[in-house]
Amino acid sequence: MTIDNTQPPAAWRYCGNQLKRWRIQAGVSREDLAREACYGYDAIKSMEQGRRKCARRVLEVADDMCDAGGKLRAASEYLEPEKYPARTHEFMQAEATAVALHSYQPLLVPGLLQTDEYAGALLHAYCPPLDDETIEQRLAARMQRQGMLAGKPTVVFSFVIYEAALLTMVGGRDVMRRQLHHLLKLGEYRNVSLQVLPADAGAHAGLDGAFVLLETEEHARYAYEEGHEMRCLYADPETLQVLTERHGMIRMQALSAEESARFIRRVADEL
Repeated sequence: MTIDNTQPPAAWRYCGNQLKRWRIQAGVSREDLAREACYGYDAIKSMEQGRRKCARRVLEVADDMCDAGGKLRAASEYLEPEKYPARTHEFMQAEATAVALHSYQPLLVPGLLQTDEYAGALLHAYCPPLDDETIEQRLAARMQRQGMLAGKPTVVFSFVIYEAALLTMVGGRDVMRRQLHHLLKLGEYRNVSLQVLPADAGAHAGLDGAFVLLETEEHARYAYEEGHEMRCLYADPETLQVLTERHGMIRMQALSAEESARFIRRVADEL
């Protein structure tokens, strides 16, 4: 699926259209709205045409001037940046109801295990660059997701992390040291299994990339993969069988939980 980015988001265009309709119906001129909201005439025009996101201040002022009864004010929440990148929503919904989640990650610390510093460094390095509001929204959403680890003690979480992910200095040495100590802390949770797949394991079953397996409380089973411009949620038995077998082999090739903790502690001590 290809996303067309040649025009502004539909939410901008719809909100601008409603702003214009309410303004005209109430007999309020564009100049009056601009003056009352402390915006320029051209800025209001751009908002109404959907070329610019309607500012919260403009919607609030217009709601009062046009007697909209809160309808324009309510539009502001739909103009907030998405908490998650496009095409990940189905996975997030399944994750929220998971009774078991198994993750393999070769290059990065899994999102559920990231510190806010580590996650922030990743978001700031994103290409093309994200605006500050989007970074703030996505960082808050990622930290909120992590509440599942402690908040759902009966849900089983298992993570296998390839050694390379522990050696990449995301955010610098201090940030990475704190991230490694955070992993050790989370690994002590009774519902969390954390294993390291060392580089000296040689060729292994996880060389094709990261993936997540999960089962929901309705006993639906999914597998999730993502790359630079690819995000796929699988439910077909064939794909699930292949990735389940692959994950089992990866866990067999990884260090035990106790050995992994010692490995992570040694890497942290060497930073």
